Amino acid sequence: MSIVVLADLSGKNGFVNKDTVAGGYGSRFRGDSLTTSIIQHARGIVQNVPGINVGYLAAIFAAAGHKVIHTRDDRVVDGDLGLVLTSLVDYRHECDWARSARARGMKVGFFGMPATHLPEVFDGVGDFIIVGEPEAAAIRIAAGEDPKGIVPSPAIENLNSLPFPRWDLLKVRRYGHVNRTRIGLVRAVPMLTSRSCPEHCTYCPHRITANFRARSVENVVEEMKELCRLYPGIHLVIRDPLFTLNRDRCFRIAEQIQSLGLRLSYECETRMDDLDEELIRAMHASGLREISFGVESPDPATLKAVARRFIPHEHMRNMITLCWKLGIATIGFYVIGFLQDTEESIRDLVCFAINLDTTFANFKILTPYPGTPQFKQLKPLIFEKDWEKFDGYTLNFRHPTLTRDHARRLLRLAYTRFFFRPSQLCNYFGRHMYSQHPLFQRADRWAWRRQETNDSTWITPREFVTHAETKAVSP
Repeated sequence: MSIVVLADLSGKNGFVNKDTVAGGYGSRFRGDSLTTSIIQHARGIVQNVPGINVGYLAAIFAAAGHKVIHTRDDRVVDGDLGLVLTSLVDYRHECDWARSARARGMKVGFFGMPATHLPEVFDGVGDFIIVGEPEAAAIRIAAGEDPKGIVPSPAIENLNSLPFPRWDLLKVRRYGHVNRTRIGLVRAVPMLTSRSCPEHCTYCPHRITANFRARSVENVVEEMKELCRLYPGIHLVIRDPLFTLNRDRCFRIAEQIQSLGLRLSYECETRMDDLDEELIRAMHASGLREISFGVESPDPATLKAVARRFIPHEHMRNMITLCWKLGIATIGFYVIGFLQDTEESIRDLVCFAINLDTTFANFKILTPYPGTPQFKQLKPLIFEKDWEKFDGYTLNFRHPTLTRDHARRLLRLAYTRFFFRPSQLCNYFGRHMYSQHPLFQRADRWAWRRQETNDSTWITPREFVTHAETKAVSP
């Protein structure tokens, strides 16, 4: 028996999210204003679930009879083998941990998206680098293989053959989520019911490591049963990029959750055009409490340029309205800095996000990730040499109209305009029905004008127009 140390290190300098975020490259959100500082601390509370790949590796090594130790900080941990989850945004910290562990006699390897697509970053720091989804290599190492250099790890086609993640061996933290009636802190863990993504968006790294595969309904529900046994009332963070891709599969999962009486709640990420009222109601009845979805840009031409399929805005609004009625929180994802973007189009995007009326919004700056088609396209324009700056919130290439500082200012503007509206107080406390009251709408316009005045040194002030007002003046 060996002692295996799994290092899923907490990032430094801002809120760092690793594992499946940005396909596994990770992100770092730094607060540099009042609004973004508050959001940084809030994310540290509500987005602190453990890394799912670490959970799978813990299960593999434990099943082979090894002792598993999980660490998230720099305190000295001794063992025979160390495996470090890698990210772009915190790779120096991860390399420092590896050097320290090796100096104490531990054999150290790296795994994850950066280790797979940028192995040169970690070359010479550890003893080996796992390239690919890590489970196949971990199974061989757990069985006695001595890993050296580049260790290929082909994707496992039959995901049902993998053991369930062993969260009981990891330091599972707490997580907060919001619904219409309360704010609650519950135990939460991530889950993958499928891997990769069948879409072809040029900027997304989710599909660049392996092809799309999905677990069976029975296998997914069996894991849910096990989690409910260990942690009654657990909240599942389903990390699939497109959980509702297979409509029938989602119905069957929802039906089995209900028929078995599983006491859980869950959230998922998907495309809004994969949703309809019947499916949302069925998922809600089985415990769905939050849906995240990508909007990226409201402009169809911008989306077409990056091979993303356009979703009709009215359909999104209808689905969001239904979610408000059911008490399902919604989060819209937006990207600033497409090549077609200007200051005006980005401010239009912010107005669109507000009028779309989701519970929350996440704004990011376009980041060309290694291995994606967009990285190849933008490579001649990329000026940033520090991989840690590829964090999802920093402009790293020469944009036709935006500088790095300008893009960051517009990012702050987006977060301030969306979150610092008086009507958002109703959403925070689960009273969305009051947010549309004329008094709150007037207060929102007043807040917008104050914010525009504060930003008038670098932008031209403009009035905020609601979706209802836009429809009223349309021919």
